[in-house]
Amino acid sequence: MTPSQLLLEGVDLMLMGMGSVFFFLALLILAIRLMARLLERIVPAAPVRASASPAPAKAVVPQPDADVLAAIQLAIHQHRARRG
Repeated sequence: MTPSQLLLEGVDLMLMGMGSVFFFLALLILAIRLMARLLERIVPAAPVRASASPAPAKAVVPQPDADVLAAIQLAIHQHRARRG
């Protein structure tokens, strides 16, 4: 076979493979949409109830101890001193 014939067969094979993948994906999308419509008919959507629950309270963040704050400040100071 000549190089041009090999190239044409390669392109043909590529188009055939890409076409089959495109067809399969389109078929898959169609099947998913059909199943979604079928499920909508079988199981109707549940009505949304307005909840009377109050808004969530803000979370209380505990403050660190004085010893912890001092250790953090010392670590920051040492880090900055090393960097110059």
